[in-house]
Amino acid sequence: MTGASPLTWLYAPGDRPRVVAKALISGADVVVIDLEDAVAPDRKAYARAASAELLCDPQPVPVHVRVNALTGPWGEADLAAVAPAGGLAGLSGLRLPKVSSPADVVRVARRAVSAHGGALGLYALLETAVGIERAHDVATAHPSLRGISIGEEDLRTDLGVRDDAGLDWSRSRVVVAARAAGLAPPTQSVHPDIRDLDGLLVSCVRGRTLGFLGRAAIHPRQLPVIERAYLPTEKEIEQAETVVKAAAGEQGAQALPDGRFIDAAVVTAAQRVLSLARRT
Repeated sequence: MTGASPLTWLYAPGDRPRVVAKALISGADVVVIDLEDAVAPDRKAYARAASAELLCDPQPVPVHVRVNALTGPWGEADLAAVAPAGGLAGLSGLRLPKVSSPADVVRVARRAVSAHGGALGLYALLETAVGIERAHDVATAHPSLRGISIGEEDLRTDLGVRDDAGLDWSRSRVVVAARAAGLAPPTQSVHPDIRDLDGLLVSCVRGRTLGFLGRAAIHPRQLPVIERAYLPTEKEIEQAETVVKAAAGEQGAQALPDGRFIDAAVVTAAQRVLSLARRT
């Protein structure tokens, strides 16, 4: 990655240091050490201790930690371990599960962000109907919040949704809330079947049409598929270059020789495509 927005976020269980080490060299843009769903209750203490030890040192890629919900029995201990008063050199962000209100974000920000000199980014996961309803309020809760996204498995259960299309309204709600708050586009939730790469690709293409940018993964084999779906095609790059070249030095709307009409919004979209293309 060359300073562009991340496209791939790879989860690794915090109680399996060898898996975390492999994730760090997998090519993922961001590695997310998971202390929540991927770790059994009797392994929570070991997971947070092992993660804190690793994060004492700088890491080759940005590393986030998904802590347990602060409303449960482990969240406070997670924060104490991975976001101590002195900060940790290898920690870039915290992913906060089951956020349902701005207060959830502010609570963590007051405790953890100051310990890292304000450089620690927070990312809110909306996993309930209440969280989706308050998406914009959450997205504007604190300056340290860098992104919002959906935890789809939990949300699916909360809503009683029977098929994937039933989540599209919630997905669009979060995309709009992120944009309205001036945040980066949300990342897609994980595709849980690591063998279903064709299904992953189809789902990523669908996510891109809805306004998502990139996706979380649970296995390195999913990373190339996600990049393939979210990086622009040669045709898209060619069209974007034509638009930007035609717009250089021009004022207002204009028509291209092939009949396409371009204005400021079209130019902005083309510049976004070229920004993504520069990753390669």
